[in-house]
Amino acid sequence: AERSRERRVSAAAPDWLLTAEDSLRADLPGWFTQFAPPEAPPRRSAVLMLVTPGESGHDIVLTERSGSLRSHAGQVSFPGGKLDPGETPVEAALRETWEEVGVDPERVEVVGSFPDLWLGPSSNAVTPVLGWWPEGGSLRVVDPGEVARVEQVPVAQLVDPANRFMVKGPSGYVGPGFEVAGLFVWGFTAQLLSVLLDAAGLTQSWDTDRRRRLPWRFVRQYLTGPGGRPPARR
Repeated sequence: AERSRERRVSAAAPDWLLTAEDSLRADLPGWFTQFAPPEAPPRRSAVLMLVTPGESGHDIVLTERSGSLRSHAGQVSFPGGKLDPGETPVEAALRETWEEVGVDPERVEVVGSFPDLWLGPSSNAVTPVLGWWPEGGSLRVVDPGEVARVEQVPVAQLVDPANRFMVKGPSGYVGPGFEVAGLFVWGFTAQLLSVLLDAAGLTQSWDTDRRRRLPWRFVRQYLTGPGGRPPARR
C-alpha cells in the first residue's frame, strides 16, 4: 500500500483526517490482521474514503451500488474498483471516483492509506485510500451501471449513537452497521467507517449490544448467488 502523501494538503483539511492513518497503524485493529491478504493476491482493488466540507462540519462520500451488478448489488460502498494494469492503488481510487461520481482527480488531495484488506468472497485485496476534497461541490451518478446513487453523509450523523448498531451478515460475521441518509451500511464499508472514526478520535459511546436484522434484499443475494441463481453445489 502507498503511504507517501503524494500531494500537498491544504490547511483546511481536518486534523482528524490527517492523523487517522498514523493513529490506526500505531494501534492496528485486529480486523486488519484477521483479514490480511495473501502475499500475491489474484486481484487488487482500491476505494477512496473521500472527506469534503459539508454544510455543518465535514461529509464522507458514500455510494449505493447498482442493483444490476453481479456482486454486492445495492450495497453501500466507497467509490472505487479494481486496479488497471500498471496502476497504483491511489491512481485506481482516484480514477474510479471520477468515473463513478465525477470528482476530478486533480481536485482531490491524497492524505494516506490504510493497510490492505482481504475480501475472501471475491478473492480481492482492497487498499483503502484517504482523500480530502477541499472545494467540495455537487456529485452525480456518472455510470448508472455501477452506481445507483451517491450521498455526502455528514460525519456528525455517522458518529451519532442513534444511527449505530451491530448487524450479523449472511455468513454469520457480526460487525458494525449504520443507518444514515436513507442508506443501510453494513459489512466491509461499515467496518471501514468504524475504524476510521475510531482512529480519528471521533467515535462517541454507542450501544454495541443494539442489534439490527440485515434487510432481506441482502440476505436474498447471499442465498441465491450472483444473478439471482442458487449457488453452485460443491
